[in-house]
Amino acid sequence: MTSSVATARLRALVVEDEWPARNFLVELLDGSGLAEVVGAVGTADEARQALTAPDRVPLDVVFLDVQLAAGAREGLDILRSLGDLAGGPLVVLATASREHALEAFELGVLDYLLKPFSEERVEQCLRRILERRPSQPPASSPVPQRIVARRKKSLVFLEADEVWAFEAAHRLTFVHTPHGIFDLDLSLTAIEASFGRKLTRVHRSWLVNPVFVKELEREGSDTRLLVGSAVGQPGVHVPVARERAQELKDLLLANATGLRRG
Repeated sequence: MTSSVATARLRALVVEDEWPARNFLVELLDGSGLAEVVGAVGTADEARQALTAPDRVPLDVVFLDVQLAAGAREGLDILRSLGDLAGGPLVVLATASREHALEAFELGVLDYLLKPFSEERVEQCLRRILERRPSQPPASSPVPQRIVARRKKSLVFLEADEVWAFEAAHRLTFVHTPHGIFDLDLSLTAIEASFGRKLTRVHRSWLVNPVFVKELEREGSDTRLLVGSAVGQPGVHVPVARERAQELKDLLLANATGLRRG
């Protein structure tokens, strides 16, 4: 990285209506180490809310698809509205076609990512944005107090302290809670970055809240956890990667008593 690039990660919003493409782009952005995805939405209405809400998180860049579900050119409409925001974020179009490239650049788009996205191209784009941003001290992001999940077409608001675990499966992300299982738009990497030490990675596909671990089960060389359990809810069984089993056991015993240690 050149000396002109700021060390603080870019705060990014992803606007993409296709779930696999949205999750993949989030993974590439978070995995680059150059950006932190603070939101990932699938509709124009959700994008406008994220960009104009009074308590919105400050953004450095928006990765915006042109063709969203409700309209073929809704992405360009959002782009035009961003021109009215004082100190608004930079915009990168992330889409499947070059059809709107000329109009997009006339509207002030910084870069144009074509699907399928690649790690190399996304990193190149992020470095270009960082070089344009004035140097600034790294800003610490507050730990989110609430989580917005999905249940079909409804948004579900969850308190961070009531979450049992997060699971990645079939290119989707799920949150397990006493109220049930819900869909999330963010990757495990983004969630882990947001919550820091409040969550523990026990497997490449699982993050758990240690507060809700009820049992550590061993069977041969396999280890798993029982996480959660509440009135009317059986909890969730979570596999533990072999290389993380001992570290996890030490973590769970660190602030516990009742077991003879030798």
